[in-house]
Amino acid sequence: MSYQIEFRHIKYFLAVADTLHFRKAAETLFISQPGLSRQIKEMEDQLGMKLFERHNRQVKLTHTGLYLKEELSKNLKNLETILNHAKLLETGKDGQLNFGYVGSAMQQIIPDLLLQFTKNHPDVLFSLKEMDNQKQIEGLLSQDIDIGFVRLERIPRGLKSYPVLKESFCLVLPKDHPIDASNFKNMGQLKNEHFILFDPEYSASYYEKVMGIFDDSGFSPLVSHNTIHAGSIYKLVENNFGISIVPKSLKTENNSNIKFIELTKIRQKTVLSAVWNPDNRNPILDKVIRLL
Repeated sequence: MSYQIEFRHIKYFLAVADTLHFRKAAETLFISQPGLSRQIKEMEDQLGMKLFERHNRQVKLTHTGLYLKEELSKNLKNLETILNHAKLLETGKDGQLNFGYVGSAMQQIIPDLLLQFTKNHPDVLFSLKEMDNQKQIEGLLSQDIDIGFVRLERIPRGLKSYPVLKESFCLVLPKDHPIDASNFKNMGQLKNEHFILFDPEYSASYYEKVMGIFDDSGFSPLVSHNTIHAGSIYKLVENNFGISIVPKSLKTENNSNIKFIELTKIRQKTVLSAVWNPDNRNPILDKVIRLL
């Protein structure tokens, strides 16, 4: 059986399927609403399938339409990847890889990975974007990014992950704080301090792991500030707004106004994982995963 639908039909169908509103879809496509309705009707007639239910200005996808939306969206993303890769090949590049990452991955893991990779693949372009864990997961599922570096206990079904770094936590204190590595015994010494922590929206599972440190120490922290950037945490600690707990990979030697104490005697560790979508057809992705 052959179908005489064209790429424009698929584009119009997905616009309506995303908005479930013919007028709004027509506006995004810069065509008239009657013209869009005709194109959708033409597609349904060519396929011999009903894709939308229309009742009193309300538009719903049929069971068949929902299936087509999911499959066409996924496969059009693969087509876009293929065409973008072909365009890069035409300009003399081997391809492009889009990274998402939490800030700590940029301290050493990603720079080391890129240095290793570019030794054998010097003509690959890299796009790097700091994103919270949830936005990375969304980006991987939609294939807007090719690989992510997250701190999550669980990832959604359909994605794959590989742990690249398991590490301790560190306390961050102002340089003149009376507690230092020589007299630190346990977290109970700091129960009256104000804490500056990564925002739970940045990573709920990471935040819960940090809360577990306090639970094991027998007190609830006085959280004075939440932020999503290590630099903001360090600036607040430096100016005596509180103290903090961060992954060891965020330890820096470049700020003499703060100090770090590694928490080696607690059970909590944090894991940085590489995550990717196995449906992603970017040929550069497989090479990076093999290197990992």
